[in-house]
Amino acid sequence: MIEIKNLVYSYEEAVKSAVDDVSLSIEKGEFIAVLGHNGSGKSTLAKCLNGLFRPTSGDVIVDGMNTKEDEDIWKIRARAGMVFQNPDNQIVATVVEEDVAFGAENLAVEQSELRQRVDDALAAVEMTEYKDDQPHKLSGGQKQRVAIAGILAMNPDYIILDEPTAMLDPVGRQEVMNTILRLNKEEGKTIILITHFMNEAVQADRVAVMEEGKLILEGPPRDVFNQVDTMKSLGLDVPQVTELAARLKAVGVPLPDGILDREEFVDALCRASASEM
Repeated sequence: MIEIKNLVYSYEEAVKSAVDDVSLSIEKGEFIAVLGHNGSGKSTLAKCLNGLFRPTSGDVIVDGMNTKEDEDIWKIRARAGMVFQNPDNQIVATVVEEDVAFGAENLAVEQSELRQRVDDALAAVEMTEYKDDQPHKLSGGQKQRVAIAGILAMNPDYIILDEPTAMLDPVGRQEVMNTILRLNKEEGKTIILITHFMNEAVQADRVAVMEEGKLILEGPPRDVFNQVDTMKSLGLDVPQVTELAARLKAVGVPLPDGILDREEFVDALCRASASEM
């Protein structure tokens, strides 16, 4: 479990805290999405979760280890791997499998185990056939999957992804999201996804919304996105079908709360039409 307790993080000479008194618990095996516009504090929060940033006050505790404690920081980073927005900033080798091995090698993993970890990580992100390729020749989505594989080879329990699809085209975004969902559902990895794409957030178990460093909303996607007016006031969108359903309900159409996708919307609309016949 990751426990965030009254976390405050302030950059030097900043007037306001980037993260301001945030408390949140993340269970093992969970998929949580953190939403917020630029400057809301979501990326700063992500960097606090594995000790890249140390709290100004408050605590971040990962499996009982506090990120404030120097003796625990490398254990924490081994358990909580981080994938950044631009995969080019994480790729350091000239061959895919060597890049995937880099982080685990720095953890002094034995060579026999390292080989297996690299093979397993590449298989998990469906990049085995590219293991001998040069990373710079890959597409953006493929590069990001290599970056994720590099984290997987370190065998973390938690994977923190800071807007991993922001620089990708729609095809690349879908590739990465498919990988994230597979790691969560099939591998049991805990996923903390920082994003501003609503269609990614709706796939999470839970959504947290940040604004000016504070945690404003938190709960299942259906509950969070049903608060259409609040989300709009924060400058955030909701899924189009959710907003349309809310507008129809406001003028008297008997639709349920929290519709998230097109199939739900069509089904609810058909039921509403049938009930009026």
